[in-house]
Amino acid sequence: MKMFAVSDAWSLAKQVINGRWFTVFASFLIMSVAGATYTFALYSKDIKTTLGYDQKTLNTVAFFKDLGSNNGIIAGIISEIVPPWIVLSVGAIMNLFGYLMIYLCLTGYLRHPHLWLICLSITVGAHSQSYTNTGVLTTCVKNFPESRGIILGLLKGFVGLSSAIFTQLYLAFYGNDSKSIVLLIAWLPAAISVVFAYTIQIKKVVRQDNELKVFCYFLCISLILATFLMIIIIMEKRYTFTHIEYTASAVAIMFLLFLPLLVIIREEFFLWKQTTINPRLIQITYVSPPLPPPPLPPPPPTTTTTTTNSTTSIKFDLDNITTMFKPPKRGEDYSILQAIVSIDMLIIFFANFCGVGGMLTGIDNMSQIGESLGYPSHSINTFISLISIWSYVGRVTSGFTSEILLSKYKFPRPLMLSVIHLLSCSGHLLIAFGIPGSLYAASLIMGFCLGAQIPLCLSIISELFGLKYFATLYNFVGLASPLASYILNVRITGHLYDKEVAKQNRETKTCIGVECFKLSFLIITAFAIAGALVLMVLVWRTRDFYKGEIYAKFKETREDRVEIKESSNQ
Repeated sequence: MKMFAVSDAWSLAKQVINGRWFTVFASFLIMSVAGATYTFALYSKDIKTTLGYDQKTLNTVAFFKDLGSNNGIIAGIISEIVPPWIVLSVGAIMNLFGYLMIYLCLTGYLRHPHLWLICLSITVGAHSQSYTNTGVLTTCVKNFPESRGIILGLLKGFVGLSSAIFTQLYLAFYGNDSKSIVLLIAWLPAAISVVFAYTIQIKKVVRQDNELKVFCYFLCISLILATFLMIIIIMEKRYTFTHIEYTASAVAIMFLLFLPLLVIIREEFFLWKQTTINPRLIQITYVSPPLPPPPLPPPPPTTTTTTTNSTTSIKFDLDNITTMFKPPKRGEDYSILQAIVSIDMLIIFFANFCGVGGMLTGIDNMSQIGESLGYPSHSINTFISLISIWSYVGRVTSGFTSEILLSKYKFPRPLMLSVIHLLSCSGHLLIAFGIPGSLYAASLIMGFCLGAQIPLCLSIISELFGLKYFATLYNFVGLASPLASYILNVRITGHLYDKEVAKQNRETKTCIGVECFKLSFLIITAFAIAGALVLMVLVWRTRDFYKGEIYAKFKETREDRVEIKESSNQ
């Protein structure tokens, strides 16, 4: 009897680890430390003072950070041909190398580093985030195609919390040493990705009836984590914490990060009980038959047997070109070229340029914004943590809310994305006019809007262009962010900041006053309004698509499987 109990425990453990719910848990852990690029403001002042940079040079470094984190085309293409664990392993190596080089430069181990070395290192380190996002997001969306808004919101929500998590962990590990957070960013995400990489796999599983309920459990746990982080941040602002208290808060955070594992074990235990009672359910209700392959594109025009090989090749190439401009219906699987040249994709790209680019400019310059408006240095950490937590709130809110509104009321996601663009304008204007004490509200608004935009944009791409090349397509749209960062952050914000420093004749290269960022954020506000207006064009173009049943093919597949199950039971 004892051997039977051991075998049962082993069987349950195998089912837990091999199940798709454990893939979700591992994804949560990986994504909770995948937002290193959002912590730039925590150590940007160290880069500026240690290496003697002016604001435009610092913003150039920030541009290369954004270029690395959002240039995921190669990661998307690689993910089409290799399993996710390889994608995650490559990302772990790049993360460790890139940020470790930055740490060595800041601590003096590499003396007098050239600007190109700093830019290259932060590009490589930030580029690892593209591999992490690609490996995790595409796997989970394919495992939960009918809950894509929810799963994207949750996963991106944990990314939103990551900078607040990093802040608490580095205070526990290294104390109040802002340079050491770069060391933590170097090794911790790499270690977690390596440990859990092989568990990130695409599973062929029939949708469970209580799937939404399980996601709600995950949402509640993440809300508890976000609330705890918010309370800790408020207490740290009011009281001086000892190292023991920082360590206790870090332990509590780690406990909450592992808490979803209990939910997963519970779900897999119920499935395991069903399969042990009726072994036939293993093949019927747990492992699904493979999805039918997507329809093939129309064959090229037939040629006679006397046609030469060169003529056949020319006609084949011409057929590919003409097919590129004849895409399938919205919701079907587009080819990469068909999606890139479509008007819908160009609208999404421009909207991402206007929205996310402006948000990243605000976040990357948060340390200098607070300094120019006279906020104390300890408040900068508060701003970064507020952005992180409210980025999480925006991500899970837009993910869950857009999914519910879409399923119940056919409310189109592009319209919600347009509303988020308009809401972000209030945060930009608060910075532009420098209202006393308003930077706290601006941090909250910018964090929420940045977070809300990301799962909405990803969901729209997966819905309009299909899941076949989802990884490559959403990484293509991500290219808009570094482009916007260069124009809005380097060429406009950095240039205008240094121009104001020259007016004030400050040798410290530090600008003081509202005028430092006023004109920059008025321009960013104008871009956000333009993005909202362009998204209304997408709302009009996709009005019929979102009125229909966009998940029809997945529901038909599930109904077919239910019929198979019923006939098998008979």
